[in-house]
Amino acid sequence: MMMMTTTTSVLFACAAMLLLVCIVSARLIAVRAKESSEKRLHPQKLANSKQVAELLPRSTQVSDNYRNLFELPVLFYLLCALIVGTHTESAVLTYGVWFFVALRYAHSFIHCTYNKVMHRFPVFAAGFGVLLVLWFNFLKNQL
Repeated sequence: MMMMTTTTSVLFACAAMLLLVCIVSARLIAVRAKESSEKRLHPQKLANSKQVAELLPRSTQVSDNYRNLFELPVLFYLLCALIVGTHTESAVLTYGVWFFVALRYAHSFIHCTYNKVMHRFPVFAAGFGVLLVLWFNFLKNQL
């Protein structure tokens, strides 16, 4: 059995995050299209986020999750680029990136479905903690 390199693992983890963004995007489009169609809203009435939140409240939590995918994960993408660019090899990085991705999938699932904060927050916090461990491991490997 071939051992996966850190670079390969990181690139596939980034692809998995891209897939998550696509899934949440598709969900957001579907929810907004259905809700605006049911309410017979002209698209111009949804020109900004305030109008969308007022007129399409069901899409708000999916929209919030979509925005979340461009907040904390940005630090993940930066780290991945640095790992690949520096050819850093580490078992912690190889497997840790997947742990982070799994937590982001869990966070998105909770946020886009039943949205219980007491379930969502610990998953978010765990993802943040994993990301910190990954950064510290990467920086340690650079010294």
